[in-house]
Amino acid sequence: MQEKIFSVIKRPVVSEKSTALAEVANRYVFEVDASASKPEIKSAVEQLFKVKVKAVNTSMMHGKNKRSGRFEFKRSNWKKAVITLAPGQKIELFQVKQ
Repeated sequence: MQEKIFSVIKRPVVSEKSTALAEVANRYVFEVDASASKPEIKSAVEQLFKVKVKAVNTSMMHGKNKRSGRFEFKRSNWKKAVITLAPGQKIELFQVKQ
């Protein structure tokens, strides 16, 4: 069962925008498998973090074209999931203890 959870959720997306979403709107951003559906993502987050998920929004992020000297390459496409938690729920990812 654990293998399925970690094959759906790849990693949390940590950026200024995602951190602000977590603090203000109780929404968390994860990189997920490109073929994962919203119900699969919801159940994986609920099982992994023991929280109640209110909504799941997904979007495909297209890889950017990058250059290294005279060579140009394209980064891989990836799927982003924005998880909204029920009121009173929280995921402790990288919060600093005061």
